[in-house]
Amino acid sequence: MSDVKSIILVGVGGQGTILVSKVLTNGLIKYGYDVKMSEIHGMSQRGGSVSTQVRFGQKVYSPIIGSGEADILVAFEKMEAVRYSEFLRPGGTAVINDYEIVPMNVAAGEEKYPEGTIEAMSSAFNTVVLNAADIAIGLGNPKCMNIVLFGALVKALGLTDIDWETVLRETIPPKFLELNLKAYKAGFEA
Repeated sequence: MSDVKSIILVGVGGQGTILVSKVLTNGLIKYGYDVKMSEIHGMSQRGGSVSTQVRFGQKVYSPIIGSGEADILVAFEKMEAVRYSEFLRPGGTAVINDYEIVPMNVAAGEEKYPEGTIEAMSSAFNTVVLNAADIAIGLGNPKCMNIVLFGALVKALGLTDIDWETVLRETIPPKFLELNLKAYKAGFEA
């Protein structure tokens, strides 16, 4: 049996999904794991879907996570959780931001935003739901919601032996560091 853990992070362009993947990857490498990461941007600059895949363990041969293979899915937007749920293994964990970004076809009145996304995920997977946007706004800046989700991911993975505050200090620009350290702690505690 492999010791490799597989994580898929999904969101909408501009939410900081790729930054979280880089923080996670930097920390895992620093602490001796073999890590592979891949990212798919899609139409991310136009509010489209973004996904990154991170795999880590003693020896990882591929960055690609197949259908039903992810141990954890982190959704920065709740509809994206359902969109990528096929990648989560049975018994896997979904960390979901209870947050909606209305796509263009919904804003134009062509479609309706799907209801019951969190309930659907909760019925199929171990699910952790938090409103990272409200937590980030409470910290003074909604843009740190990605690092709030990162804190929740670290706790869900049980990767508490890594000094993530040092990793954040080495990855986040100094201008945004203190806010993001608070966001990490808030997400971990949420």
